[in-house]
Amino acid sequence: MATSRRFSARLTGALAVALTASLTLAACGGHGDAPKDKEAGASRQTVSAATATTVALPRTVVASGTVTAWEEVPVGAETGGLTATTLYVDEGSYVRQGQPLVQMNDVLLRAQVRQQQAAVQTAEANAARDDAALSRAQELKERGFLSQAALDTALANQRASAANLASARASLSETQTRLSQATIRAPVSGLIIRRSVTKGQIIEAGTELFRMVRDGRLELDAQVPETELPLIQAGQSAAITSSQAGSTTGTVRIVTPEVDPQTRLGLARISLAPGSALKPGMFARAAIEAGARPATVVPTDAVLYRSNRSGVFVLNADSSVRFAPVTVLARNDDQTSVEGVDAGMRVVVAGAGFLNDGDKVTVAAPKPAAAPAAATAPAPASAPAKK
Repeated sequence: MATSRRFSARLTGALAVALTASLTLAACGGHGDAPKDKEAGASRQTVSAATATTVALPRTVVASGTVTAWEEVPVGAETGGLTATTLYVDEGSYVRQGQPLVQMNDVLLRAQVRQQQAAVQTAEANAARDDAALSRAQELKERGFLSQAALDTALANQRASAANLASARASLSETQTRLSQATIRAPVSGLIIRRSVTKGQIIEAGTELFRMVRDGRLELDAQVPETELPLIQAGQSAAITSSQAGSTTGTVRIVTPEVDPQTRLGLARISLAPGSALKPGMFARAAIEAGARPATVVPTDAVLYRSNRSGVFVLNADSSVRFAPVTVLARNDDQTSVEGVDAGMRVVVAGAGFLNDGDKVTVAAPKPAAAPAAATAPAPASAPAKK
């Protein structure tokens, strides 16, 4: 009987342990299935999307070059051997056409003019005398009182007097011209950019004394790559910038027909607006407005850089995304012009930086426009208290 009681006690303890273990597993609530349930209920990344569109994008050609004169005019002396006595202008002066620049010593020329004026008067008197003598000789010849030889002599004297008068007048005109050339004047209106004459200098004929910029007009000789040269035409506007002279505007005057075979650069001459601080010889840059061209644009925030490549995440029909490499053509704070995606494709904007190829996403609905706040009605006046 004692053996039977010990066996019964052991059986009762085993059953108690088994019951305790069963109750413990029931209390755990089946945690062995948790990973599977969590995977089944995984959430997607919520993103915003935009559609790539085609717009007419302004096209700008950037070039640089040297500021030069629209037309440089050298000013020289037409008569020589005279001393410069007075200088009226200096470098940086703006002069009008015909304005005196240099006065040379003209005392000797003035004396020659007076002398030749007297010679002209003498020749005029001789010509008048011989004209009268010829007239009388013709009258006497008609009456038969004068021989033909005498008439021929009178005619020869009259012709010689007329020739002497013409010669005297020509000499006077030459000297007067040299006298006027002793005052060197501006051949055109413009800006004096160089002076090479000093007071007291003996000026020889043909010596360059000044160099002018005609009408003060400057232009930029912008060097343009041959691939972009066909985009530039006369009349296009340009923005000119210089680190030393600020900015100004200009207009393409002409595109030269020649391309340098060594540098493969062409030349676009851009007329600068008057009043700029630019000076001949300065370096400047030009942004030439070359019209507009159709381009595909996406929001700037949609463009990412992965492995040193620019690209966007394109939405597929099954809500997955793929990384599409693009080439950036132009960009601003809002939009970026790209090549590599077609108009109409939807690209991820907000949240694109956290995605990888093949990820599933949820596109957030666009936020509705905020409704205008309703006007608040005035509160009704409180009823007076009953006495």
